[in-house]
Amino acid sequence: MASRAGSPRKDKTIPDSGQEIVTAQVLEELREQYALLSDDAKQLMTEKMYLENELNQLKKRINRLDEEIRSLRTPPYIIGNVQDIVGEKVVVRSSNGTIFLVSKNPRIDTSKIQPGARVSMNQDTLAVIDILDEAFDPLVSGAEIIEKPNINYSDLGGLDEQIREVRDAIELSLEKPEEFEKFGIQPPKGVLLTGPPGTGKTMLAKAVANQTNATFLGLVGSELAQKYIGEGGRMVRELFALARKKAPCIIFIDEIDAIGSKRLDASTSGDREVQRTLMQLLSELDGFDSLENVKVIAATNRPELLDKALLRPGRFDRIVEIPLPNIEGREAIFKVHAKKMPLDKNVDFGKLSIITDGYSGAEIKAITIDVGMNAISEGVSKCKMSHFKDAISSIDSKRKGVKNNGPDRLYG
Repeated sequence: MASRAGSPRKDKTIPDSGQEIVTAQVLEELREQYALLSDDAKQLMTEKMYLENELNQLKKRINRLDEEIRSLRTPPYIIGNVQDIVGEKVVVRSSNGTIFLVSKNPRIDTSKIQPGARVSMNQDTLAVIDILDEAFDPLVSGAEIIEKPNINYSDLGGLDEQIREVRDAIELSLEKPEEFEKFGIQPPKGVLLTGPPGTGKTMLAKAVANQTNATFLGLVGSELAQKYIGEGGRMVRELFALARKKAPCIIFIDEIDAIGSKRLDASTSGDREVQRTLMQLLSELDGFDSLENVKVIAATNRPELLDKALLRPGRFDRIVEIPLPNIEGREAIFKVHAKKMPLDKNVDFGKLSIITDGYSGAEIKAITIDVGMNAISEGVSKCKMSHFKDAISSIDSKRKGVKNNGPDRLYG
């Protein structure tokens, strides 16, 4: 017994094979679970980064919306033009024509506030808040502005004498101003074109602009006739300011009788405003600023209505009448508008000019357009004499319809 008790006890050092298998399986399961958890962690990190980025975008959007809300809650400013500076005060004409003597923002440099400058004013105190950039009235900036018209003198038929007169008055002074200085004379400032509608007055003005590489700035006189006090005169000033900015420039005022009619005893505020607009136009034509590179061409079919002050030399130096074309002029106009049309050999412009007595250049152009459309609709390759006669008959019926289009026609 003693020997058995005293002998050393031997432990089992070799693991059971079944236990090894279980341990290996557990380790494998743990590895798989770890791999899955790692993938989940990566996906969660990606989602976290995406959500953080989206949160930042939303915060930026909230800030922008807050700024917009603050700006919408800010009371609107009044736009005005500086008239004069009196010490630390400023005389400003508001957009509705009222004149105020107001204070200014002390942070604005007084040297930058000049007469004519556009400023914004506080709606409550009317104090000048800021100086605005130069801007033109939408009617002025929205006028027909063509950097270089594509109309040439060759596109005008039957106006040789009128073209020569306008070229002498406008082209010479734009292309050779030094010659006028050499002879000590003032170059012409403007030309007035008179004549019935559709005789080519606008086309002639565009052709002059093309020939002199000048910008064409076209406006209808009625657009300058405004009902609010000071608006018409302001638009005239802006029109000439825009022309000087784009010089060399030709200002074309169609239907100038809308603002240039004879001054009578004005019975309404609208009439008085038209007269103020005319006075501003006369002032611009006389102008303290040189008009060396700005010329004015005006047009009217009612010259007898114009104020004499508008017609004196030094304003509109030449008055050029553009009448309805004679027989030679009508033939030339037919040839101009039909020069690119495929014509049958029987088309005789001489005969067509005889049967279109009293037609304007615009009506002859309308005839050629009708001829081309009729030829296209018939599917023929050339325009025939019959097409021209049909188009003339159509224009004739329209002309008679206009003459008989009185109120009595409504009652049969």
